[in-house]
Amino acid sequence: MAALGPLWARELWGTGNSLARNVGSANPQNAARAGAQNRRRPSDANWPSPSAWKRLNDEVDGNLIPVEFPIEACVKDTGSAACQNLLNNIHNPYYIGDQPGLTQTLGWVDAWVSKPSVYVVEASNADHIAAAVNFARENDLRLVVKGGGHSYQGTSNAADSLLVWTRRMHDITMHDTFVPQGCKGSPQRAVTLGSGAIWMQAYDAVTTKGGAYVQGGGCTTVGVAGLVQGGGFGSFSKHYGTAAAGLLEAEVITADGKVRIANACTNPDLFWALKGGGGGTFGAVSKVTLRARELPEFWGAAILTVKAASDEAFRRLLRYFVDFYREHLFNDHWGEQARMTSDNVLDLVMVCHDLSTEEVKKIWQPFLDWIARSPSAYSIGGQPILGSMPARHWWDVEWRQQNHQAVFSLDRRPGASSNNAWWTGDAGQVAWFLYGYESLWMPASLLEDDSRERLAQALFAGSRHKDIELHFNKGLAGGPREAIEATRDTATNPAVLNAFALAIVGDAGGGYPGVQGHEPNVEAGRKARQEIHKCVNELRAIVPQDGAYVSESNFFQENWQQAYWGGNYERLAAVKKKYDPTGLFFVHNGVGSEEWSEDGFVRKG
Repeated sequence: MAALGPLWARELWGTGNSLARNVGSANPQNAARAGAQNRRRPSDANWPSPSAWKRLNDEVDGNLIPVEFPIEACVKDTGSAACQNLLNNIHNPYYIGDQPGLTQTLGWVDAWVSKPSVYVVEASNADHIAAAVNFARENDLRLVVKGGGHSYQGTSNAADSLLVWTRRMHDITMHDTFVPQGCKGSPQRAVTLGSGAIWMQAYDAVTTKGGAYVQGGGCTTVGVAGLVQGGGFGSFSKHYGTAAAGLLEAEVITADGKVRIANACTNPDLFWALKGGGGGTFGAVSKVTLRARELPEFWGAAILTVKAASDEAFRRLLRYFVDFYREHLFNDHWGEQARMTSDNVLDLVMVCHDLSTEEVKKIWQPFLDWIARSPSAYSIGGQPILGSMPARHWWDVEWRQQNHQAVFSLDRRPGASSNNAWWTGDAGQVAWFLYGYESLWMPASLLEDDSRERLAQALFAGSRHKDIELHFNKGLAGGPREAIEATRDTATNPAVLNAFALAIVGDAGGGYPGVQGHEPNVEAGRKARQEIHKCVNELRAIVPQDGAYVSESNFFQENWQQAYWGGNYERLAAVKKKYDPTGLFFVHNGVGSEEWSEDGFVRKG
């Protein structure tokens, strides 16, 4: 990426916004008004002048950069070398993560499309972030914060905005005796991570090299800070609780440009809001300190696919699996997912905590025996995988390769770190264009004796429309009391405490609008969205209260305040008003966003 240099001396963006027209924006008297009705765009006469941008560039040590949009090369000419480079790399999440103008999700039919900011502050410390926040506030700019850029909702990008990009802030420090600032209490093991770190970097430092565990996300390329602020679940959350529950302290730059420490003793209301209240909403987080846990000896998996020969056989299979889950798997050992498909397949990709291979096989033998007793009704695809491995090597790329476990895709770019890896099962999320996506907390009451039949029937009925995934690690019911109580003290919807799983239904394609031969299939997307909604409605019919996981939910979520945060929303709104009274930090369906237009540029009323 080129430095700003000559841009300051000429007109910008082809809109005629010359230095002469914009000198007024540098005057403090023209700074943002409290409660400003409109945010400025480059086409506005009062867009900041080149000299104003130059001063910001000086404040951030030359790290203010005009944002390039690699997709634009394909919009102009799909045969160009630049476009071919993009197409060759677009399914590599590490390539996407290195581009300030790209996001891992490219858009959502009828909802949003990935668009670049005008400028990016490539922050390397909290002072850089503070300078960007002050500049955006004083000049009424739309501000966006991006670390991992993994948002399905499009919250880490916005056209005509100033982007705070923390990708380079990925330092990781282990602590043997951490005590939050201003607090008294017993020191504990912890890890401090820059807000640009992704979970693969965290797991490599804490687990592979450090022999400990930090509760984070399942997808290796998700940003650490964003996951924590969204609540955040990983494969082993049923045992350890949410990522938000493990937050001990955060450094955050609030809308007034102040660098604040937030923990249970200092700014405790802000600290609570950061634990699941939504990313990019209460401030720009520069680093987080998370609790480090003891690492078990084993982690393992149960991976198998069962095909039913008829609808009736599939109904029986679902009914048996619900019973089997309740009796054998409804505990803190088991997480990840079961997928029910429209072609009568039950696809199980589950992981386990602290069980040996012998214990895993013993647990699953009754299920295999039940399948084997009806060979004309059921068949198992391939060889089931049932077993465990040393937990320390779960994210160890080299160890996995040496043991012929082809579970990771690798960043093959010249000079890329050998640890730049992502699960092969997550490949479909890279550069996808969403058609629709919905989630629903499934209460543990559905596993009671008088409800399991209703649950199985609803799963079957829903699967006639779309495939259903039950993510057992994203519901804490069945977990240990410590994990549940720690999560209770977060802003996350309390429905998660009583849920045995999160049901997820989604669909996506590829492409990007305007790229010839690579356009998203809008018609297919709209049809898929309708079927997704019908599918989830079959489950809603047996769930007393509609709740969703904020980071994996419907862009068009109805009553999102209640769905995402339940009874916590009023308290979150009060924290938002206290630390961001003018709504500088805006994200779609974020706390306080109801006061703004859909794009966050015009205040309502």
